[in-house]
Amino acid sequence: MKPPPVSLPSALPAALASFSGLCQAATDAPAIPDPLAGLGQMLFGLALVFGILAASVWLLKRFSSPIRGNGLLRILGVTAVGPREKVVLLEVGEKILMLGVTPNNVRALHVFERGELPLAPTAPPVESGTVSSLAASFANRLAQALKGRRNAG
Repeated sequence: MKPPPVSLPSALPAALASFSGLCQAATDAPAIPDPLAGLGQMLFGLALVFGILAASVWLLKRFSSPIRGNGLLRILGVTAVGPREKVVLLEVGEKILMLGVTPNNVRALHVFERGELPLAPTAPPVESGTVSSLAASFANRLAQALKGRRNAG
């Protein structure tokens, strides 16, 4: 048996009623959250954490320095001579100590009086014309070295 034919005008109001019910249900449902809504809060929290971290590092450096106080010790210079070895110039009162520092020990290399410390030679001031002549001289030497390498090979 065949179902009775449905007339279009009688089915139309029922379809519209069900469609309007769906539309009403869709507007009553909670909205989909916006992914950018919490971005401001997240960035503020991240900036706050980085700010606290930076302040902590600054405070740690500021208050954990071992060379503070009455000024009896003063580091004049440090030079690395290896991956874990250093030479340190340390001023203690009227003496200047040259120390060799390694991960395992500290050894006095030399003791200077305050006045006998050899000063590093100072370079004469460089004039602008001298710089260009030095650059030209270097360029010429480099070109000659490259020519010699090409001719030898």
